[in-house]
Amino acid sequence: MTTDSGMGPGGSGSEGDVTDAEELPAGWLRATLGELGVEVQPGFASGKHNRDGEGILHLRPMNITRNGVLDTLDARYVVDDSDRRVELGDVLFNNTNSPALVGKTAWVDSAEPLAYSNHMTRLRGPEGLDGKFLAAQLHHMWVTGYFKSILNNHVNQASVSRKALLDTVIVVPPLAEQHRIVAKLEEQLANIETGEISLADARSRIVDFVTSLLAEATKPSVEASNWETKTIGEMATVSSGATPLKGRADYYDGGTVPWITSSLLNAPFVDRAEKFITDRAVKETAVKEYPPGTLLLAMYGEGKTRGKCSELRIHATTNQACAGIQLAAEYLCRKDWVKLVLEARYEENRALASGGVQPNLSLGLVKKIEVPLPPLMRQKELLEQVAQRRADAGEMSDAIESVKMQATELRNALLHAAFTGTLVPQDSDDEPASVFLDRIRAERTAVVKQTRRKRVSRTTSPAAPQTSGRPVPSGTQEALPL
Repeated sequence: MTTDSGMGPGGSGSEGDVTDAEELPAGWLRATLGELGVEVQPGFASGKHNRDGEGILHLRPMNITRNGVLDTLDARYVVDDSDRRVELGDVLFNNTNSPALVGKTAWVDSAEPLAYSNHMTRLRGPEGLDGKFLAAQLHHMWVTGYFKSILNNHVNQASVSRKALLDTVIVVPPLAEQHRIVAKLEEQLANIETGEISLADARSRIVDFVTSLLAEATKPSVEASNWETKTIGEMATVSSGATPLKGRADYYDGGTVPWITSSLLNAPFVDRAEKFITDRAVKETAVKEYPPGTLLLAMYGEGKTRGKCSELRIHATTNQACAGIQLAAEYLCRKDWVKLVLEARYEENRALASGGVQPNLSLGLVKKIEVPLPPLMRQKELLEQVAQRRADAGEMSDAIESVKMQATELRNALLHAAFTGTLVPQDSDDEPASVFLDRIRAERTAVVKQTRRKRVSRTTSPAAPQTSGRPVPSGTQEALPL
């Protein structure tokens, strides 16, 4: 139902937000997508994707960014003969995803028609509702948490139903003002995005700086003739654990022993556990127990996990994906240095992996990793230099993160202003949005009346029965169906 005040289903709950404002600007209205005659059409599922460009590009949830932009860099194609497509000017809504991501929305800017998955919904608004304005508003409602409040939770994902989407309330300014708002948003958001790209570039430079710093610090110089080289196997005991049988509840239920997997080795130190096993699992299986101070190297792991090194700061057990490196007593003074070298040689260590679909490191390969060893005084100097440079890089990274948060806040404030009538001035000469809504209602009424006339016509004046072309026998005419 169209409203003029109070919080509708589209409200985010923030003070002064789009649909909970006491009053709307002159010429604006609130209405559901259903009242506005927005067409809602889901896509189709396809498990047979390809990256070779065969068929048509098939949009999926990951093709809508968190900023509400269509991104086809990770393009997947499907062979499909249906006509279920999104076209230039359509709005694409992510109806199924994780609870935090359901509701991402983007305006379709592709000149070519594109296919889209059943996790997406195509929205087509009537004349009088700017597609860019609709997409930006729905995406802002996702950002402010509206769709999370109306979704249906399933086992591994969540969704917004067609009915809930059609019942969603949005604000609608006069069409001319919608155009002005969209133009202003595009101008201001472009400036914000330029700044965000610069921030990402600066962060990348910091990462590159730290990488080169580590490589330089651990590389013997020409004059460093007194540096030694030892393998990990010569300096330490290297071992790995195992995974207790997953079907044994008594190995997991009520467990209190920390169990570390390679997924936690992306941090410099491991001081917590996400999983726990029981004492019985420790006694009866081949899990490996390690004390604090042990260096853990990820031998398995997707993405960039493999090859990462962390220092264990708690007593814990590990599985077969982690190599535990326990330095001999005479090399304990080298622990920080060895860890630094393993960090610096991360890419080289990853390259040692072998195997099929998911290459892995082995204990044998880990033992063969070479570590250059400077004299202890030089080692101390280099570690201090690296620590200081890393601290400086960390401060720069924190500053970048702070500016990034400011950019996010500015983006949200800009969108909030757009949908509360404060981004651009109103023009009294604009045709009110109520005229647009009246037209939609009139068109619907006309369709209903036309449908009713057709039904009446079929009832009162039935069509003559179809014949086979043969004469009807005498006396059977009255028995023909009416």
